[in-house]
Amino acid sequence: MIPEIHIEDYNYPLPDERIAKYPLPERDASKLLRYADGKVEEFVFRYLPDLLPEKALMVFNDTKVVPARMHFQRSTGAHIEIFCLEPVEPVEYNTAFAATERCVWKCVIGNAKRWKDDVLTLYGAENMPGMDLEARLLSREGQTGKVEFTWKGGSPFSRVLEVCGTIPIPPYLNRESESIDLERYQTLYAHIRGSVAAPTAGLHFTEDVLARIDARGIDRETVCLHVGAGTFLPVKSSLVSEHPMHREPFVVKLQLLRDICRMERKLIAVGTTSVRTLESLYYVGVSCIEHGAPEDVRQWAPYEREYPYSTREALEAIVTYLEANHLTELKVGTRIIIVPGFRFRLVDFMVTNFHQPESTLILLVSAFVDGDWRTIYDYALSHGFRFLSYGDSSLLKRGGKA
Repeated sequence: MIPEIHIEDYNYPLPDERIAKYPLPERDASKLLRYADGKVEEFVFRYLPDLLPEKALMVFNDTKVVPARMHFQRSTGAHIEIFCLEPVEPVEYNTAFAATERCVWKCVIGNAKRWKDDVLTLYGAENMPGMDLEARLLSREGQTGKVEFTWKGGSPFSRVLEVCGTIPIPPYLNRESESIDLERYQTLYAHIRGSVAAPTAGLHFTEDVLARIDARGIDRETVCLHVGAGTFLPVKSSLVSEHPMHREPFVVKLQLLRDICRMERKLIAVGTTSVRTLESLYYVGVSCIEHGAPEDVRQWAPYEREYPYSTREALEAIVTYLEANHLTELKVGTRIIIVPGFRFRLVDFMVTNFHQPESTLILLVSAFVDGDWRTIYDYALSHGFRFLSYGDSSLLKRGGKA
């Protein structure tokens, strides 16, 4: 049954001065709040490895933020901002980034009403001779539309974005992208291009922290979920059941699925995106059992009915499908929403930042700690923690008060 949740119950006062507008000089110097069994403690992030259970498996999201925001101008001089969300033609991210003269993307269009059917040229194109990047609007729905990009010179679209685009930092920072964001709004282990927002829990990790995690015998593995602009969208309806979740594609390696199937150790997810990826796997496995192949995870699939399959049965069904089809990776999408009442099947610990009031991420945190999220946020607010993407971090153990 879809739970009846009012988003106003997940509000809290967040003064603007508590939002971290810039990162700290050192990634691992941020504060770290540890929550376990209803108890809150405070540390510095660089000591995270000492707080983790030994011999655990730690899963990171290795998606890479692309400079997906570009500024164009009409022949009239009007400025139009185009924010690439996901590829349409070609539909695969890697293929779209490799395109050398044309591609089509679904985009958010700023100042959309002023763009009719004319061709846009890149603002400041005189500083980028030889590329001649142009944008054509193919269709529009509200503030989004399908945009065709064409350019000269033979560069792949990934290079076009690097030259012509800017890193799309979150709108709540209330500032333009700066040079510091090129490095710091990206995890050290970012690998696969495709996100328009960083998996910010990973921004605190340094090479030293990662090495000390290894030294404790904790295995590190990666998944890849490309974070979409939907992560910035507020829940506008009072009832959470009326809020639509956007599809986000993810990739999980076959070997990791095999390891999780066999494992009897703690699983630590770095970031809400890793949590959503890992917890989506059960429902992908259900589709393999019931329909013979992986299917996208529906938003409310976890709440629609009781499932008779164990977690191992569901994961083994994915492994069997991949092996039978000679595939080394699971590639599928999820719209899963994790709210109070959700049954966690895989993740035992989560590393995450402090999220916006009345957001789907607050709902996820509440579900993870059995509704005790206010204990965590009241402490953070009263002890000088910094909030949101460039803010401080937390290590949460699944479950509420002992």
